[in-house]
This record gives sequence, C-alpha cells and structure tokens, in this order.
Amino acid sequence: MAKVKASKGIGNIPNKILHSRISYLYQAATYLSAAQQPHSDSKPVSTKDSSMATSKDSETESERVMATDSSKLTTSSQAAYRPSSRRLISDLRSVTLKGQVRISPAMKQSICKKCDTLLIDGSTCTNEVENKSRGGKKPWADVLVRRCHICSLEKRFPMAAKRQPRRPHRQSPDDSLLEGTHNG
Repeated sequence: MAKVKASKGIGNIPNKILHSRISYLYQAATYLSAAQQPHSDSKPVSTKDSSMATSKDSETESERVMATDSSKLTTSSQAAYRPSSRRLISDLRSVTLKGQVRISPAMKQSICKKCDTLLIDGSTCTNEVENKSRGGKKPWADVLVRRCHICSLEKRFPMAAKRQPRRPHRQSPDDSLLEGTHNG
C-alpha cells in the first residue's frame, strides 16, 4: 500500500504536536495568571455591644478592617496561581528549546526572560514609552520599556515609526542635477 499524500496547507505543518503543546501551555498560563478565586460578598456578622452600636467611629473602623482583610484575601488568592503559571511558562520554554521551535514574537514579548512570569500590563508589569533623543524630538527613537514587578527586569522594544531616509537619499535625483549645473 502506498502512502497517502498530505494535502497542502494546514495539514503539512512540521512539529504540529509541539505547536499545539506550546499553545496549550501558553493559554493555561494566561488563564491561571488572570484567574481569581471567587470570594463571598457576604459580610461577616459582628457581635457588638449596644454601647458600641451607637458610636459611628467604631462602625467605620470595623468597616475599614473588613475592607483591608478582603483586599488581602484577593491579593493572596491572585498570588496563589502565579507559581503554577510560572511553571507552565517554564515548561513552554523547555519544549521550545528541546524541539527547536520558534515562539511567536508576541508570545515571546509577553514572557519575562529572567523569572518566567507572564507579563500582564498593570498586574505583573508596567509599560512606559521612552525617547532618549534630544528632548524627545525624534519619533523613531521611541522605545517601549516593559518592567517586571517580580524580578525588576526591563525589556526594551523599538516602536514602529518610519525613520527619515539618510541625507544622500533625501534629495531627489532632479535636485542633485540642478545643483551640479549651478556650480559648474
């Protein structure tokens, strides 16, 4: 029996299994880093004396304590998923290195190289646009700086702005012919 020829297009991708594994690991890491454990909206019942019930200051103080406790719970529940997300990113990196598969640039830019954290703007990293040219006058010198909150690593990516052509290429050929006739 002869082998059936693979059709051109999607079915002819080399290392298709590795690509699907990488995609799965990235999606799972994204889900875990963005997931939060649901917390109940019900407030705990407090046992107050009748003398404390009339005091407004004690009520506001207890509300502040409950608010800070709930914010701590939310932050700790978010942090509980981060180690597993980092582990999945580490596995993703090892799969790509062993299989010699390139990661897409968008995926590569969203992963911290030092601590394998998924860089999510506002929660695990901050984004800034820097322009260290003279007073920021050169728009092609804009650089996106992503700073990881976990390990403080900075990644720099040039922004896509068209550069002005170099001086010899700025002038049209007609302009150079006119300059030659005036000088001669």
